[in-house]
Amino acid sequence: MSKFDRYMLSQLMMVFGFFALLLISVYWVNSAVRLFDRLISDNQTVWVFLELSALTLPNVIRLMLPVAGFVAVLYTIQRMTGESELVVMQATGFSPLRLARPAIFFALIVALLISVLAHLLVPLSRTRLNERNAEINGNVTARFLTEGTLLHPAGGLTLYIRTISPTGELGDVFLSDARSGRDATIYTATRAYLTHTDTGPKLVMFDGMAQTLDNRNRSLSLTRFQDFTYDISALMAEHGPRNPTLDEWMTRDLLYPDPHRLAETGATAAEAAFNGHDRFAKPLMAISGILVGFAAMMGGSFSRFGMWRQMALASGLFVALYLLSNLADRTAMRGDGPVAVVYLPALAGLAAATCLLLWGMRRRAVGAKGAPAGGGAVAA
Repeated sequence: MSKFDRYMLSQLMMVFGFFALLLISVYWVNSAVRLFDRLISDNQTVWVFLELSALTLPNVIRLMLPVAGFVAVLYTIQRMTGESELVVMQATGFSPLRLARPAIFFALIVALLISVLAHLLVPLSRTRLNERNAEINGNVTARFLTEGTLLHPAGGLTLYIRTISPTGELGDVFLSDARSGRDATIYTATRAYLTHTDTGPKLVMFDGMAQTLDNRNRSLSLTRFQDFTYDISALMAEHGPRNPTLDEWMTRDLLYPDPHRLAETGATAAEAAFNGHDRFAKPLMAISGILVGFAAMMGGSFSRFGMWRQMALASGLFVALYLLSNLADRTAMRGDGPVAVVYLPALAGLAAATCLLLWGMRRRAVGAKGAPAGGGAVAA
């Protein structure tokens, strides 16, 4: 790389780092607010929130890096053109294709980062995230046991616990069960414990009584007990062995899926193949988007009024590429076409970038031939 290539690449990387941090922060905060509300309603701690938020970051970074790379190219080219740096380099004989060299290096770096995330970090983080979510969903204490609050874990069921000691003892328990619709039973106990058995979680109450109201004959029966076990496993969703989802699989497993493992997830072979090839297609889409942005910015002539037309063209092409990518993704996922269709948007973007660069070179060559003698082309 020449000195100018290193300079331009450093400018691209610096701006890319800023916009990547900005976009990732905005996207992450938006998703973290929803996650925070859900965890607080489940009575989870701040540490659980921080852990789950950190586990969502690799996928957020993977989604934001292509956009940050595209914006970095537009901003850098606009700034270097406005400060006449690119104008001087073009006047010394640098063609748009020659100026594209640092942009190509930059696009390859961004694609490498996305590849590491897509093939390694995202599957690992998704595995841990889904495991922690399963643990949280199976935590009865965190979901249903909150002191000093009337809880309604299911229709017709009301639970109140006055205190919860550090040792896990529940004090002054009130439990109303009217789920049958015919009879209603109220359990009260001075103390209780939550235990886990092979058949599910149980609430063991001590020194209490059960009052049952028979709505058919309007009779009330009262039973006192020293200890009573109430089965609360029905309040919980069944938590059997967890089957990893496709986004947790490594790329090789997606490209060559085991039929039995695939059947456990409920996914089809077309979906597995799509997910595997998509991990290769998305880095190529990042390269395509960055080069399309660069080529569109280099296609116009210098103007002191800015480069808004070039930026609008680059943005339009970038949006069109990703709309085409979404269409190709749906086609490949449904199995309506070959899975290789996911690579077509990236190839179309590379072809568009090449055409724009060649058109820019031809335009400048024609302008140079028509320029007056005496250095008029340089003065322009």
